[in-house]
Amino acid sequence: MRVGFISDIHGNLFALEAVLADLERQEVDRLICLGDVCFGPQTHECLERIRELGCPIILGNWDSWSIEGFPPADDPVGIMLYEIGRWWAKLLTDDDRAFVRTFEATLEIPLGNGSRMLCFHGSPKSFSDWIFATTPDDELAAMFDGVDASVLVGGHTHLQMLRRFGRSVIVNPGSVGQPFSQWWPRPIRVAHWAEYGVVDVREQHLAVDLRRVPYDVGALLETLRESEMPHCSWWIDSWTTD
Repeated sequence: MRVGFISDIHGNLFALEAVLADLERQEVDRLICLGDVCFGPQTHECLERIRELGCPIILGNWDSWSIEGFPPADDPVGIMLYEIGRWWAKLLTDDDRAFVRTFEATLEIPLGNGSRMLCFHGSPKSFSDWIFATTPDDELAAMFDGVDASVLVGGHTHLQMLRRFGRSVIVNPGSVGQPFSQWWPRPIRVAHWAEYGVVDVREQHLAVDLRRVPYDVGALLETLRESEMPHCSWWIDSWTTD
């Protein structure tokens, strides 16, 4: 089985279309979206495009917050991000919100011979959990307590990753619409490409392809400039174009 994974689109239709075009050449058997379609200048258009694909969609934190309300922020960056998120959320239609409410918390895929693939956004426990290459195994043990799956696939961090955990592998395909090229504690920088992944599982064979594709970042930033989004200049300044 060859499965394509897209995640963290964040209202970036330019990046999404570039990824879908590349995916057509990968001959995948199925496609799964790991969530966070919402939050961005083309969220409505991205929701419509994902709906057309008819693929399973996992509920991400920004998806949930955009329709259910945002949690309190406890730092200056969080305050700005939530103000941006509330602004974009107001532009969603009732149909958009109804569609987001159909997203799933997790998805399990049988792989044969009793093995399984488990898909989630942050972790199986919470869409807000962070899993990095450096996350200690004891923290992962709490997140995956009671989970029996040989392949674990999640998003949320905007960082592509492949790591072992016990007898399982954890895969993060990165972010379609907002991949990070630099991460905290340094200032966050958004890369000028789009990311996705392909997981190929056949009997004793497992292959993971973490892919990056170019797209027109300038067109996205111009769309942002033409919007009335709060903190627009700060947001645009976080993007790299080369």
